[in-house]
Amino acid sequence: MVAELTHFIRQNRRLVVITGAGMSVRSGIPTYRDDQGNWLRSDPIKHQEFIDSAQVRQRYWSRSLAGWPAVRNSQPGAGHRSLVQLEQAGFIDLLVTQNVDRLHQRAGHREVVDLHGRLDNVRCLSCEAQVHREALQAQLERFNPNVSRQPGALLPDGDADVAAHVVDQFKVPACEACGGVLMPDVVFFGGTVPKQRVAQINDAITAADGVLAVGSSLTVFSSFRFCRLAAQLGKPLALLNRGETRADAIAQLKIAGDCDGVLAQVAEALMSPA
Repeated sequence: MVAELTHFIRQNRRLVVITGAGMSVRSGIPTYRDDQGNWLRSDPIKHQEFIDSAQVRQRYWSRSLAGWPAVRNSQPGAGHRSLVQLEQAGFIDLLVTQNVDRLHQRAGHREVVDLHGRLDNVRCLSCEAQVHREALQAQLERFNPNVSRQPGALLPDGDADVAAHVVDQFKVPACEACGGVLMPDVVFFGGTVPKQRVAQINDAITAADGVLAVGSSLTVFSSFRFCRLAAQLGKPLALLNRGETRADAIAQLKIAGDCDGVLAQVAEALMSPA
């Protein structure tokens, strides 16, 4: 399978790469789904519920207080570093990640679109003021001095399980500029990816030689549509994922394997003379 993917990249030297949660598992950030695409949890944060419900915001920020340190301290894995090598060698025009952990950027990748936003930034829904997540962490701690600082088991939204009584009593700070609602700068389930972001990715796929999707079941339409566009444009599509993906039927190459291990071997092969 390493030889097949290496050949695919050599034949399609200007790629758009789409990455998903499987890229960050080895960095300690869990996935939403198992290898068959089934939900591992039943309660992901919904975009509209976060906006509409103060209780949902209590739930999210109380759990984010516990989970953020693990996201902040996570480190890029071998897969992230291998994709940096491929970008530096000219094989990747654009990397589109569904992940909100910024691990690709921390690994050194330069041309990255955060499809679903970034967890290290917080914005006000009223005045659009922005604050770094680490600064908000200090605010959350000041507002809730009696909440344990012991990190919980990390969840895919960058939060962690906490006791129900902690959620009920949790105090959520408002925007310091206008008193509005603060939200992580991410697209939760049911939210809409900004049109300009989608247009940038569409243009990149139109100009690319092919598309490679790594570590994603592509179950959500926000990422699957780019694979569908590639197929419509006649662009070769390769998939690297441990389990099934929504795009299996339209791909020219499907490899079931570990992202870190396969990408490290592919990068090593591509850095060697053909």
